[in-house]
Amino acid sequence: MRLINFVRPGPLTTLRAGSFLVRLLPLSLALRLGYHLAAWLGPRLMPAKADQLGRHILRIDPDVEPDLAAEVRRGFGSYGRYWVESFRLPTLTAKQISSEFKVDHYEHISDVLEAGSAPILVLPHLGGWEWAAGWLSRYKGLGVAAVVERLEPEEVFEWFVSVRQGYGVNVIPLGSSAMGELIYHIKQGHIIALMADRDVAGTGVDVEFFGEATKLPVGPALLSRRTGAPLLPTAVFYDGWGYRAEVGEPIYPNWGSNLRADLATVTQELAGHLEDLIRQAPDQWHVLEPNWPSDYD
Repeated sequence: MRLINFVRPGPLTTLRAGSFLVRLLPLSLALRLGYHLAAWLGPRLMPAKADQLGRHILRIDPDVEPDLAAEVRRGFGSYGRYWVESFRLPTLTAKQISSEFKVDHYEHISDVLEAGSAPILVLPHLGGWEWAAGWLSRYKGLGVAAVVERLEPEEVFEWFVSVRQGYGVNVIPLGSSAMGELIYHIKQGHIIALMADRDVAGTGVDVEFFGEATKLPVGPALLSRRTGAPLLPTAVFYDGWGYRAEVGEPIYPNWGSNLRADLATVTQELAGHLEDLIRQAPDQWHVLEPNWPSDYD
């Protein structure tokens, strides 16, 4: 009998195939299918990720323990929906992006722009932040720049860059040149979106986050220090099958002579704001990796 060897597809092929498939479906159906498939398959296929997500959820809300398994399923469902959105955003019109999108306190952004500055949105990996980036770019016609983690292999990273550029985001790879590029975009009056709930680069400062010591990135505080631009704690929540963004009041830090201490103080303040945002929807927090030292124990 002749044996047929099947070649396992690479990550880029898988991403392209997933993107192609979800674009064949109506958006509402694709979102629901992505959510329910991920909620059902995620905990079964990735038990270690499910365990880690459960640990995070319990940190945020210990009272949810009796319903933890269901909360973890909802967390995977939310993550699956996020991927579908990322694939579909480049194909959507401004009207489609704005139709189910609501913003609480958008005036905090517009006031900063009208004052001649550029808002630094400080976000957690929560809900549909990329949908908000598409809304700002496509619907509001504003420049948006975001720092993203470099992925391996390089072809996968480049594919994600092209996808995000497809809905108007200026992508800045995390690295030594990121600060200079961010300063350039602030001078252009662009909105900056910085994810600040994970110390991906390993260069963060010590903070207390959900009652436990860890590190969070110092980039948002340092960028504000170098440019004078304010920091706006922001999150984008899934609201049914729509979206609700919450924009915090601008923070203009008081800088003294001790830069290191000031950066730590501002980052700790931001950690408190991120906690308040994440607590509103723990099942929408898309962090499936260790985020505290005790996660490695």
